[in-house]
Formats: sequence, C-alpha cells, structure tokens
Amino acid sequence: MAKPNVKILADSVILIDHLNGVAAATDYLRRMGGAIAISAITRAEVLTGFEPRGRRLPRRFLDQFPLIVIDREVTDLAATLRHKYGWKMPDAIQAAAAKHHRLKLATRDVDDFPPNRHRFVVVPYSL
Repeated sequence: MAKPNVKILADSVILIDHLNGVAAATDYLRRMGGAIAISAITRAEVLTGFEPRGRRLPRRFLDQFPLIVIDREVTDLAATLRHKYGWKMPDAIQAAAAKHHRLKLATRDVDDFPPNRHRFVVVPYSL
C-alpha cells in the first residue's frame, strides 16, 4: 500500500529528465515533494543509464522516493492491461501499480499513455 501522502507514481522519463538537467522535470519534482513514489521498474530503468561504478549518486536520489511494491495483484493486473492495450510489460506494470494503489502516473509518454484515454495519467510538462 502506498503511503497516505503519496499521490503520484513517477514514470522513469520524469526522473531521467531531471537527471539530464531538464528544468521542467526538476520543478515538477520539487513542487510535488513527498507526494511522489517510484516503482521497481522506474528504479531499474533509471539505474540502467549509469555504469555500475557511477550509480552511487543516482541511488541516493532514488532513495528519496517511497518504492511501490510490485506484488501478485499488481502483476495480475499488469497482465490484463498488457492484453487489453498491447503495452510492453514494463509499461503495463507501471500502469498496474498506479491503478492498484490509486495513484496518478506522471509521464511524458503520451504515445503509450494518452491522458485523454487514461484518466490515471498526468503529463506534468512537455518538451
């Protein structure tokens, strides 16, 4: 279960944008403060962009966010969503985690997650 003050599951692209110096991402993360959580998918995707020796600072950054557990209910829902929408499994897991925990999914990925079709999606900024 997500912490009571957590309202948003941040997709990887939001955190990657921040780490790449995108001011809009940094501003969004600051504005939302303690309302943001991440999933194991987001953590792994972000850390993939760093060499193993260079992961200390990104890990410390990621450690600031509560980690949403991907459990049986989330994975079962992910399978349903993947079948229904044809999403890649990581996207289906992100969506399932957000939906299961009644969180908004913050992303810029409007191709897979058009907010007019998926009410649980928020697009906090665009580039």
